[in-house]
Amino acid sequence: MSKLNKEKILAMLEQGLIASCQPVDDGPMDSPEIVAAMAQASVIGGAAGLRIEGIDNLKATRAKVDVPIIGIVKRDLDDSPVRISPFLQDIDDLAAAGADIIAFDGTDRIRPVARDVIIARIKALGCLSMADCSNFEEGMYCQNLGVDLIGSTMSGYTGGEIPSEPDVKLVRDLKAAGCRVMAEGRYNSPEMAAMAIENGAYSVTVGSALTRLEHIVGWFVDKINAVKNK
Repeated sequence: MSKLNKEKILAMLEQGLIASCQPVDDGPMDSPEIVAAMAQASVIGGAAGLRIEGIDNLKATRAKVDVPIIGIVKRDLDDSPVRISPFLQDIDDLAAAGADIIAFDGTDRIRPVARDVIIARIKALGCLSMADCSNFEEGMYCQNLGVDLIGSTMSGYTGGEIPSEPDVKLVRDLKAAGCRVMAEGRYNSPEMAAMAIENGAYSVTVGSALTRLEHIVGWFVDKINAVKNK
């Protein structure tokens, strides 16, 4: 299906839910057909947009939905901790596959391609850009380079123990500094998603709580086991 113009994309996403349809790697739901079906079901449920990983998954999903799609490619590199859309070829492939928005790792870490180069390529291809950041300084760096959406995606995931709660303060601070903020990372309940919007998020992305069945079932089983073992 055809890509949307930038103004319409942003209008469609404002104060909306983005469903991140990323199944567990190599799990039974990890196939383009299932990802596309999850995406369709998410749109039926009211999702304003989607976040899709992988070129084949993106192509399968683009053919089925009209809502904006944030596209990413994840890689495990030997010489860099950056995983999200690290190469220019990833940017080219995502644009060609139908991504409306291309997200990339916006953290200040060793990387194969500089952030400003990534951003310039996304702009040149006519897509909107989203920077997955871990702190305020990274968000402002990317904002000053003209990134369209600043995500709190990487907060808590660049070292040390991963927090259990989302980084709402980062959302507030970035919003106060003039960023269009995508709240993402550990928004695992409807109440938390609403809290993100209440604290100034432009949109909120939810992943595991919607589309990773292994995780969701595990949450229930853990609670049941805790009671059983008392």
